[in-house]
Amino acid sequence: MNVRTTQPSKMLGSPIQLAILTLIASIHTAHAQEQSPAPAQVKAAGESTAIAEVIVTGTKRATSLQRTPVAITALNAAALDDAHVQTIQDVVNLVPGFSATAQGDHGVITMTMRGVGNDSAKTEYADPEVATFINGIYSPRPEGATSLLFDLEGIEVLRGPQGTLWGRNATVGAVNMQTAKPIIGETSGNIEGGMGNYNRLGVRGAFNVPVSDTMALRFAYINEKHDGYVDYQTLPSISIASQQAAYAASNKGSLVGFQTMNPNLFVANGPKYGAQDQSAARISMLWKPTAAINWNLSYEKYTDRGTPGMNLMQTPRDGQKLWSALIDTAPAVERNSDALRSRLDFAINDGMAMAYIAGYSKFSGSSRYDQDGGAAVPTSFTTGGVHQENNTVSSNYVNYSHELELQSTGKRDVDWLLGLYYAAETNDIRFDIPIMNGTQQGSVGWQGSFIQPKETVESSAAFGQATWNATESLHFTGGLRYTKDTRTNVGGNGYTWNYDASVPQTPLNAHIDPTKPGQGYSPSKPSNDGTYTGDKVTGLARISYDLNKDNMMYASYSTGYKSGGLQDGGRTYGAETLTNYEIGSKHTLFGGTVKINNAFFYEDFKDFQFSAPVTNPDGSHTLATNNAEGAKIAGFETEIAAKLTKDDKIQMSLAYTPKATLGKLIGGSNDYALPKCVADPTISTCVDVTGFTMPHVPKIQAQFQYQHVFHMGDATITPRISVHYESESGLSVFSDHFGAPDKQEAYARTDLGLRYAAGRFYIDAFVRNVSDNAIKTSAQNGFSNGNGTQVWQSQFLAPRTFGFNAGMDF
Repeated sequence: MNVRTTQPSKMLGSPIQLAILTLIASIHTAHAQEQSPAPAQVKAAGESTAIAEVIVTGTKRATSLQRTPVAITALNAAALDDAHVQTIQDVVNLVPGFSATAQGDHGVITMTMRGVGNDSAKTEYADPEVATFINGIYSPRPEGATSLLFDLEGIEVLRGPQGTLWGRNATVGAVNMQTAKPIIGETSGNIEGGMGNYNRLGVRGAFNVPVSDTMALRFAYINEKHDGYVDYQTLPSISIASQQAAYAASNKGSLVGFQTMNPNLFVANGPKYGAQDQSAARISMLWKPTAAINWNLSYEKYTDRGTPGMNLMQTPRDGQKLWSALIDTAPAVERNSDALRSRLDFAINDGMAMAYIAGYSKFSGSSRYDQDGGAAVPTSFTTGGVHQENNTVSSNYVNYSHELELQSTGKRDVDWLLGLYYAAETNDIRFDIPIMNGTQQGSVGWQGSFIQPKETVESSAAFGQATWNATESLHFTGGLRYTKDTRTNVGGNGYTWNYDASVPQTPLNAHIDPTKPGQGYSPSKPSNDGTYTGDKVTGLARISYDLNKDNMMYASYSTGYKSGGLQDGGRTYGAETLTNYEIGSKHTLFGGTVKINNAFFYEDFKDFQFSAPVTNPDGSHTLATNNAEGAKIAGFETEIAAKLTKDDKIQMSLAYTPKATLGKLIGGSNDYALPKCVADPTISTCVDVTGFTMPHVPKIQAQFQYQHVFHMGDATITPRISVHYESESGLSVFSDHFGAPDKQEAYARTDLGLRYAAGRFYIDAFVRNVSDNAIKTSAQNGFSNGNGTQVWQSQFLAPRTFGFNAGMDF
């Protein structure tokens, strides 16, 4: 299938015209259905199998997707398997207006929805605008979002602020993953193994065990591994005479102190960047002692021994390929997490139910990362190149949460829900950045250690929502949530190299304690000690109208909120808020063989928390967070699913975002070579990005999927194709300043699959990124090639991958 990657308006038609025509056509069809079905519609319904009803819990109730007046994409286990989904970054191809980017030094994924996100939401400093939940329990740190998605019932992606029912940091949306639950009285399971290129090996399985008439257990396991994508380049041969000349040129003609470069400092073998080695196991229990009590409890263990992604040169050096780098820091990742999740449901009577939802998680991790990515080949041991590592020496957090919900049940004039929520978190981290001139043998350029021994977060909330069913067709919904947040930093500080001539100039590492005198480091002043307290009321107002049993429309006003917090020096930054205006419709047409869901939205985003590493006028480095004015964002989304015949199914989605404009913001970042800052005297370099386009927001984002089932006796063969298209999008707030190097051009990515199934056995083959596109997810030009030219580097989505999985159900 050929897909044009230029002139998107010709490919899709005018997006706004398409949006309006889709909505008008679906409403027109709805009225035509209500009067009397056309013969063609009756015939189509008779020859096709209707698309199965999807039940969602986005409103904290089990409701039909097509009867729920919220923009939700629901992906069941079969859809996740078909798309070979393993991480959140795989989910974005299936959801309109959703983006996810990889951030190398922490190896985590940050999310953007409807134009709002935060690339810095990868450490304890910043929270995400898109909240992630597992079984309704908030996952506070981004490492949780990269955990393997295994043995799931499905994923629901809610677009728009979910500040009333879902609460914490669901500023612009929420992702709720539901793990597979045990089934009482059933012995069943599945097992699967797979192989692929880059030496990919994978195995997963699940087993359901009945314990008694009231209890069942479920065991699930997964391990996925493959080699890294980034090959190691060899240090070019540089003559001793050339090294001496370069050294003398920078040392007033003297060769005193000269050393030859040690090629052994450059990595030539071992694990490569971009490797996967992740495992997880889960045990779940369902206990139902009476008809009124239902308790789901699970424990999950997750480990990651893979490697981070790598910043690659957008234009490789002569003779080198894109997926390679001159690397002087071997990659390493070690992450461990434990999670305990519980939900206890109790039916008080026929009209009322209570739920107690609790979670506990513990995380520890470390990583080592080559930040400079070999942007320049050194000319001598201390000239030409830069050696920079970004090392998380240790990172730990403990989080727990409690939520109590009381809600009405059954059919009634007013449906209501009340809730209380409390969450607490404790973090500590040590993060080192050694920067050496030339190579690790060279002199110190700058180096420092950020040590935060204790940071705490507390969040409490009370919320309620009610829907008045004025008639069988007309419904009014209102909701409010009050949230209070408190953050504290205790004993944290940055320790910066003080250029003491009596201390050997060696790269900072985990064996050096920069807090001790005589090590060559001085603490920053003031320290990071401080307290932040803030509160906010968020709300929802919505009206929905059922045109008939298959068609409905809704309009809503909703607000979202993300807490402010603390930054280096104990300084505070304020909360950010988002107000969303939305009009939507949902339609089930042609006897249930076609479903169309639409949404128009306008977002008023205020006090955007912009975080970036910056250099202060005194030469010290810090991570600064400022509240920008915000942004104005408008767009349209549509999702279409159709069963053309009983064996042919298509799914399409479109997100059109013509407006995503930043408000007033003076942006600085050490990841970019920016001009001297005049507008903000607190940082050295900056750009006024007021009026620029928000990053990671293509004007057009479209998805098309098609599959056909061929029957061969008792077996089936199902080929499938998935095409994802995006128009040009920026990679940072500076994209309109830098242009093409800081943008991802329009592209189309194609994935293919072929599944053979016979009884309980199946083989599923896949090819992802068929055309092997180099698709950027981030950019930086903070390093020079040694001749004064800044080198553009990026991280990329994975290259072409292929493989197969074989398994069976029992």
